[in-house]
Amino acid sequence: MAYFITDACISCGACESECPVSCIAAGDSAYVIDADTCIECGACANVCPVDAPEQK
Repeated sequence: MAYFITDACISCGACESECPVSCIAAGDSAYVIDADTCIECGACANVCPVDAPEQK
């Protein structure tokens, strides 16, 4: 199941640089993950200081 970013996101950008398929981008108020591109590797979840990325 693809990851998504919860409202806990503090827009630090740590997840974006860790994504091996570049499916994370800055949104209006938080980062967002393109579910169609996500390979479910968990790299974003491993670096997030607030545990915002979660699997659907």
